[in-house]
Amino acid sequence: MSDGPTRDFIGYGRTPPDPKWPGNARLALNIILNYEEGAEYSILDGDPHSESMLSEVAAHPLVGERNLNVESSYEYGSRVGVWRILRVFAERQLPLTIYGVGAALERNPAVAEETARMDCDYVGHGWRWIDYHNMPVEEEREHIKLCVETIQKLTGNRPMGWFTGRPSNNTRRLVVEEGGFLYDCDAINDDLPYWVDVDGKHHLVICHTFDSNDGRFTRGQGFATAEHWFTYMRDAFDWLYQEGELAPKLLTVAMHCRMIGRPGRISALTRFLDHVESHKDVWFCRRVEIAQHWYKHHAD
Repeated sequence: MSDGPTRDFIGYGRTPPDPKWPGNARLALNIILNYEEGAEYSILDGDPHSESMLSEVAAHPLVGERNLNVESSYEYGSRVGVWRILRVFAERQLPLTIYGVGAALERNPAVAEETARMDCDYVGHGWRWIDYHNMPVEEEREHIKLCVETIQKLTGNRPMGWFTGRPSNNTRRLVVEEGGFLYDCDAINDDLPYWVDVDGKHHLVICHTFDSNDGRFTRGQGFATAEHWFTYMRDAFDWLYQEGELAPKLLTVAMHCRMIGRPGRISALTRFLDHVESHKDVWFCRRVEIAQHWYKHHAD
């Protein structure tokens, strides 16, 4: 059992590096779509309880019982929401990163086919959309392998990054051990990528976000309307864009098919994209491009 990553309360401090984004951009913007539907906890898949997280329906796990409302909420994401979101990005020809759960993509290969056609990049998001905290290390290692193999098979591209979301203390070590990843995203402690040492190996971390994230539609003190989401994303963008005159940063925005893909919320996304596209010196990028840039310009 690993003790997990060490804690760092200092980071870059008052002198963060100049990321030297392409075109001298003031801000890098990476938008993520989590594809998880069909890989969540399910009695039908042999799990001990039903899913309770990130659903349209307030719920607690039902032990030994299906929660049909939660199941249906997830199905909306894969049946309807994902296609609504992908159309927005395809029409605007904007880059999009997919956090892909292997079992979810396997159940809806048309999504894998379309995102590959759109030249999305992929971040492995587990074999299942479950809690990995106490999973035996050999089982977690096998789940990483299954996820990589499935995304490769369905899209023709292996995931170059990793994000579990509910990781164990072993996750980062196993990601580095696998050998094919450029980075992982299981942290939320910085606005810029940074390097860590993992068993003597130089490893890149590109932080995820739980604040610029439509998952907050399901949490108290979160978002109740599309206007709330748009205002928060706009304000985050505007602040980092202002900072970027002297100290450029990265803004990550995370979405879920079953959340922002609802008709009462999708306008928030299009309004946000309109706002961002009205600014110059913004690098719209895929996550793998951030990693490649950091390796090239900030390898030490």
